[in-house]
Amino acid sequence: MSAPNIVNVTSIIGKSAVVDLTSTSATSVLSNAASSGKVFKIESLIVANVDGTNAADITINYYSAAALGGTATEIVSTVSVPADASLVVIDRNTSIYLEEDRSIGATAGSANDLKVIISYEDIS
Repeated sequence: MSAPNIVNVTSIIGKSAVVDLTSTSATSVLSNAASSGKVFKIESLIVANVDGTNAADITINYYSAAALGGTATEIVSTVSVPADASLVVIDRNTSIYLEEDRSIGATAGSANDLKVIISYEDIS
């Protein structure tokens, strides 16, 4: 398990993904496989509450292994997102690197109320 030397990269590709939190179980937002030869620089992670009436809680975890494996460390824990509002969890000023064999997951307090939007650089 290692990460490429980001001084000598051959490519930096900007990517975004949207994940609907359809259950109250931990859901993978982004996973970097072991031996991928990549590091992901997370530029932003935003949680949107699409419920027009009720607030919903969100927990975002950093996992010590890919695919929500290993130990979970909270980035935010049980934060209430108001109805029809968004929460910026990570932005360019607080970006983090996701090395090989690491992952980010989200757990919603209510099913079908929250969506996670993540933007990142795929560096190899």
